[in-house]
Amino acid sequence: LEMGMRNHELVPLELIASISKIHRGAVSCSLINLAKHGTVAHERGKRCKLTLLCCEEICRILDDGYRLTTLGYDILALKDLCSREVVGAVGNQIGVGKESDVFVGGDPKLNDLVLKFHRLGRISFRKLKEKRDYCKKRKSCSWLYLSSLAAAKEFAFLKALHDHNFPLPRPIDRCRHVVVMDLINGTTLCHVQKLNDVEGLYEKLMNIIVRLARYGLIHGDFNEFNIMLTEEEEPVLIDLPQMVSMDHTNAQFYFERDVNCVRTFFRRRFNYESELYPNFDAMTRKYNLDVEVSASGFTPRMSKVYEKVLFQSYLILLKNSCY
Repeated sequence: LEMGMRNHELVPLELIASISKIHRGAVSCSLINLAKHGTVAHERGKRCKLTLLCCEEICRILDDGYRLTTLGYDILALKDLCSREVVGAVGNQIGVGKESDVFVGGDPKLNDLVLKFHRLGRISFRKLKEKRDYCKKRKSCSWLYLSSLAAAKEFAFLKALHDHNFPLPRPIDRCRHVVVMDLINGTTLCHVQKLNDVEGLYEKLMNIIVRLARYGLIHGDFNEFNIMLTEEEEPVLIDLPQMVSMDHTNAQFYFERDVNCVRTFFRRRFNYESELYPNFDAMTRKYNLDVEVSASGFTPRMSKVYEKVLFQSYLILLKNSCY
């Protein structure tokens, strides 16, 4: 079923039987049992409105078929992580975002972990109503693929940046849409009401933006919701799927947005405003970490697909916010 969903919104029973090489009757019985537990869903004759990249809307009737649910995809990922002896337990949910759920967990040796389940499509794609034709050779790009893509991007950047001593959690492993990393003891910056050194933290955050640029990268979503603060008031980056290269067509826009997010937050929360802040034109690339990330597994083709997703999601959210 998971293989079939790579290019099907609903996977026909015949295709599932063909891929699994199991008799259709046995497959049907198994799917019925799985559906009772909420790990798969059966749909038939569903009317589907698709919005293509050219913004043209078409309607069609989907055939009878099955799809994995969020629970089903979670179980597949956790099963693999447990078999690798990466994860031994999953605890309470400690965070929920527009595109992810975060849980505390532990490895088999009882060391604390964080499990981040990417849910690309929870907000932005729900507004799109149905899946779209993002991939050249795909009829549609399912939420499974997009969530897995987001996790692959975040894990690649986590590993590359951690190896260069950037302040972020240590990446441990990734499976499908789940990223496993170290637990950071601290508080999300958006919940911090008082600082011992406001100016000091402001400088640290701006220095991170500048250092990223020197390594050829822009965070893309550098705000108080994606930064944690330790007891020593040291910032730690906790969310990276938006990251882009300094060579990106809209690099200046993303860079200035990151800078302005920090300035706006400090002005509103701490009544602090500095005349010193980074300028995009003054940035000088010294390293090519963006190239290293591409070589590590998150390819330029994957990046293009992901950026199309984010860009169109942003346009839809912007449009809805105007009403």
